[in-house]
Amino acid sequence: MSTSSLMGYAAKEVGQPLELIEYEPPELGELDVRVSVTHCGLCHTDIHAIDNYYSITSYPFVPGHEIVGHVSAVGRAVSSLKEGDRVGIGWQGRSCMKCEWCLKGEEQLCIDIVPSGTWIPHGGFSSSVVVDSRFAYPLPPAMPSPVAAVLMCAGVTVYSPLRTYAADHTKKVAVIGVGGLGHLAIQFAHSLGCEVTALSSSPAKREQALAFGADHFIDTSDQERMGQADYAFDILLCAASGGMNWEALLMTLKKKGRLVLLGFPDVVLNSTDLVAHQISITGSFLGTRATMKEMLLFAQDHGITPVIELMPMSQVNEAIRKVKENKARYRIVLANPTTGVGD
Repeated sequence: MSTSSLMGYAAKEVGQPLELIEYEPPELGELDVRVSVTHCGLCHTDIHAIDNYYSITSYPFVPGHEIVGHVSAVGRAVSSLKEGDRVGIGWQGRSCMKCEWCLKGEEQLCIDIVPSGTWIPHGGFSSSVVVDSRFAYPLPPAMPSPVAAVLMCAGVTVYSPLRTYAADHTKKVAVIGVGGLGHLAIQFAHSLGCEVTALSSSPAKREQALAFGADHFIDTSDQERMGQADYAFDILLCAASGGMNWEALLMTLKKKGRLVLLGFPDVVLNSTDLVAHQISITGSFLGTRATMKEMLLFAQDHGITPVIELMPMSQVNEAIRKVKENKARYRIVLANPTTGVGD
């Protein structure tokens, strides 16, 4: 291996296990920073991309977009960061900065969003990444790096819609699914002052959900209890991916309530209640740069912490297996060997 080359764990074909590959470092643009990766969270989106679920993956493909590391080089026009700074990077590593959405400050809706992903050309399951410096966020000094890694994607994914739709302290919010996203959504909603109900088909998660800050827990397989929750919630935040009775869930929304989809679940429903109750269905994708900065400070101030299993980067395929088998509780973060686990 040459002294200038990088190492990363890549899928060489659709759905294949990741292999260690060597590649030359990307060139550094005027506004770019190079970041030495210390930690990178594993997100279900990484697995989708390995499997080319979105039909946008090019191989060999190095996933990873919940990144924490230290700036190792800066482009000549970068003034906001310097070498040695600890930063977090999420799914979005750049944007066109000139389309109508970027000009509005909603860069997550950039028309060129596909090539804006941090994992282009290579993601965080590696020794180093290059991103636009405006998408590398200085981290609160007291925030542990594994915690920050998860918040860079999962954190902003749940915080952004809650901040938009549930920040008036009077909302009754139900979180569907107590998993990697759901356990964070419960914490954020609770800290925003909402009355929070966790909805899950796993009764064993009741005590965990209450410990995360839920005021109530409903087993969605209990039809009688679900019926008692008709017209109960202002917002349904869907942090689950499948196996849902959508008609029963929509009945728990108040008139003019809102269902917010955080991921990509298959939604099949009868439109009658949707129309008759004037229910809105909204997708929520990432968050703005301003929202990301706000979320990090909010999480630090309110002690919001994901439940994390820390694993060495070399065990990435074992980590992927655990996530696929739904055995991760609740987020896995991979650490490069040169970093201390308490960094």
